Amino acid sequence: QVQLVESGGGLVQAGGSLRLSCAASGRSLSGYAMGWFRQAPGKEREFLAAISGVGGGAYYADSVKGRFTISRDNAKNTVYLEMSSVKPEDAGVYICATGGAVAPLSAYECWGQGTQVTVST
Repeated sequence: QVQLVESGGGLVQAGGSLRLSCAASGRSLSGYAMGWFRQAPGKEREFLAAISGVGGGAYYADSVKGRFTISRDNAKNTVYLEMSSVKPEDAGVYICATGGAVAPLSAYECWGQGTQVTVST
């Protein structure tokens, strides 16, 4: 019933900034937790950031804390990930997900297809 579509990926220079978007259709995101994950070639999918559905509290992995910011606009049914001070190791497919809670991983019930981020050096 819900479809998540990420956008905003592309080529970014190391040290630069990028904003990713995740738009939902078929169901309102209001009241649901949202998360951003990253999948790099040969690596497991890793948690990056999440935002709760009620209080709006944000949670971040240590690797992106202070550089990435997650936010949501329920009126637009969209979640964002603002990336700054991008590092080469930030490259990968960025995937958004929604579920009943920000943790554990099993709480996320719907996943998008992802958007590719490439970092140039």
